Amino acid sequence: MLKHLFWQCFPLLILHGNQPFVCCVIISHIFLQITESPPLLSGALTASTQNEKLWVYAKYLYDALGQRMRLFEFGNLDNQTFTYDFLLLYKEHVMYEINHHNRTCKKIPLKVDFQPLGISKDASLLGQVIVGSSSGPGQGLLVNTWIGDLPNKEGKYMSTVTEFGCIPVSVAFQTKQYGWMVFSYFNNIIGISDPGLLNPPSFCPGADASTDEEPIGFFSLFHRKN
Repeated sequence: MLKHLFWQCFPLLILHGNQPFVCCVIISHIFLQITESPPLLSGALTASTQNEKLWVYAKYLYDALGQRMRLFEFGNLDNQTFTYDFLLLYKEHVMYEINHHNRTCKKIPLKVDFQPLGISKDASLLGQVIVGSSSGPGQGLLVNTWIGDLPNKEGKYMSTVTEFGCIPVSVAFQTKQYGWMVFSYFNNIIGISDPGLLNPPSFCPGADASTDEEPIGFFSLFHRKN
């Protein structure tokens, strides 16, 4: 049976200093959530922009039970490469920028509240298709594509998830700075093989919150300043 599934996680670009990183920000205040996706997910994604200025590859860990996320990123912005390792702890309203090579850790206020992934009754179904082929068993993946408006009517989004399990496949949405951004998910699994990666490393807990960093919130995600 076709169900109204919607991946209520908008992967957003945070400009941290002069470099960006991808953050999956959960938007719940505009949609009524009626069920949830798997509480533990891990996998990888790529992100690219319409103006071709940004490309990102990232591995992610998602824990709805502990309200935590970990992002390992490699990307290119304006022909310059960057790498980031971020741990987002929503209960503590803290984000850690981690450098294992130098054993350093920067603590940044996190303004965004965590909400679990789930199904939205306000999402509009665009259609259901099979990715791949329906000619033989195991050759295709049944997915649903949904469309809607971003918060405050700032643009449109289009989200594709699996019919069974509400696993993300792709998300596209409009931004003022980069035009359309497209996120493609792959190698998704239910569960986290190493839960310890969602805890701060031993050299992190003593780090003081940055006094020169503004708290990260939804409306400032695309316009981070030095």
